[in-house]
Amino acid sequence: MPTTSPGPRFTFPDFARYKAEHRRITMVTAYDYPTARLADAAGLDVLLVGDSLANVVLGLPRTLPVTMEEMLYHTRAVTRGNQGGLVVADMPFLSYQVSVEDAVRNAGRFLKEAGADGVKLEGGAEVAPAVAAMVCAGIPVVGHVGLTPQSVAKFGGYKVQGRGAEDARRLLIGAQALERAGASAVVLECVPDRVAERLTRELGVATIGIGAGAACDGQVLVFHDLVGLSEGKSPRFVKRYADLHGVALEALGRYAEEVRGGRFPAEGNAYTIDEEEFRRI
Repeated sequence: MPTTSPGPRFTFPDFARYKAEHRRITMVTAYDYPTARLADAAGLDVLLVGDSLANVVLGLPRTLPVTMEEMLYHTRAVTRGNQGGLVVADMPFLSYQVSVEDAVRNAGRFLKEAGADGVKLEGGAEVAPAVAAMVCAGIPVVGHVGLTPQSVAKFGGYKVQGRGAEDARRLLIGAQALERAGASAVVLECVPDRVAERLTRELGVATIGIGAGAACDGQVLVFHDLVGLSEGKSPRFVKRYADLHGVALEALGRYAEEVRGGRFPAEGNAYTIDEEEFRRI
């Protein structure tokens, strides 16, 4: 007799439900199977296959070069490792900006070919038509305003957005356009906390903050930043909950030392053969 699956732990309608119930939404980036397994086991609500993999996995200086095929590849790995969280895939640069038709087609590939539950894309009012078309096609969408890394050249660098009244109003107008288009949630990146608080209050959809203060409906961090795998100085909004870089560095150093000193592999790390069988060789 067939059994009924318990279903996912978090779904797209839960964005609205959590906001209404004042429950905080937890999101973290994941780029591969083992990270997805960890995030899923820890009970994270949303696993974001961010185009930040360009920086933290592929070693690229910006997110712009990452391709659709690379994003699909990593999304497939994450969906294989996930059982209960919601998998949202970032749409890479030029996968949705050229035309609405391209946007819908590429967004659909994340669901059809990679098993994602929905997609995320950057921009406000200018991408609202694409968002509306995706939602109409049955593709759930998360928006993203504030510091949008794909537009970093336009901003003149990685700078906080919304510090001026006009810029803050632009963010609100953009986020409202995404809401009207049918987005289920909006990521607010590098936005002053009071501006993010107002956006969260005025929007009917959930807000997910990254460098946007504590008033957002949820938070997202890059996995490598959170667990201390990133090198160099972290942004001020990052909190490191572990130092996996230090742990891994020590482990690798000890391994190299033991191999060079002839202490690894030891007797317990080798396979044996019966003495009689050995003599028959």
